[in-house]
Amino acid sequence: MAFNTLTSRAVLLYDEWVKEADPRTENWLLMASPFPQTFIIAAYIYFVTSLGPRLMENRKPFDLKRTMIIYNFSIVTFSLYLIYEFLMSGWANGYTYGCDLVDYSSSPQALRMAWSCWLYYFSKFIEMLDTIFFVLRKKNSQVTFLHVFHHSIMPFTWWFGVRFAPGGLGTFHALLNCVVHVIMYTYYALSALGPAYQKYLWWKKYMTTIQLIQFVLVTTHIGQLFFMKDCSYQFPVFLYVIGSYGLIFLVLFLKFYYHAYTKGKRLPKVLQNGNYLLKKYE
Repeated sequence: MAFNTLTSRAVLLYDEWVKEADPRTENWLLMASPFPQTFIIAAYIYFVTSLGPRLMENRKPFDLKRTMIIYNFSIVTFSLYLIYEFLMSGWANGYTYGCDLVDYSSSPQALRMAWSCWLYYFSKFIEMLDTIFFVLRKKNSQVTFLHVFHHSIMPFTWWFGVRFAPGGLGTFHALLNCVVHVIMYTYYALSALGPAYQKYLWWKKYMTTIQLIQFVLVTTHIGQLFFMKDCSYQFPVFLYVIGSYGLIFLVLFLKFYYHAYTKGKRLPKVLQNGNYLLKKYE
């Protein structure tokens, strides 16, 4: 009886909550409910942390060099397209980089921004292949908690963004993330091409700095909220989530940067050369 009452209340709360959602995105793929994506994310975590390593335990690593080259260049291309879409739907076409509200109208620009947000959300599932490739190549040391957490929490939280607030100042970090992905996945693709291309990777030492700049910009941009007067952004809770996420990763990357570049001699070689946060393709 108590369980049924609790279930009924949960259903009522869910129904009331969904009433606040954006009706434009309701029928888009994976948007009707958060449960399908939750199942996908749970399956991903189970495979990369348990099932995958057990299946590969007595097998030789897969040779995925060609696959990874195609994959990484595809991510670069897709990220460039997303940058263009985010710019044209707001960030270079009317947004002020201040209190930019979500446009819930059916105007072409508003729908373009909403669709750009969904594409960015969907790209997070594609990027789960990063970890799956690690497992299939038996690079299990690369499957860290931080790595799996990042690839799990991004699509999960972005479902709520697309469903409730697809646009406005809460999308600035997505634009920045796409810019960083162009740089990072270009590095990954060139690394996968082999030793002949190592001479073109002189800029790898700046990769951590680039990511630090990203988190500083995200945190600073969201931090404006505390100094704005009368900013009526529709779902401020999302801004707190984005700000917290940016701040957490800023601290983690600063910690890494400090240890890798200030106390590098005390760390394993993989940390001393600044490769800790980069994929390994050897």
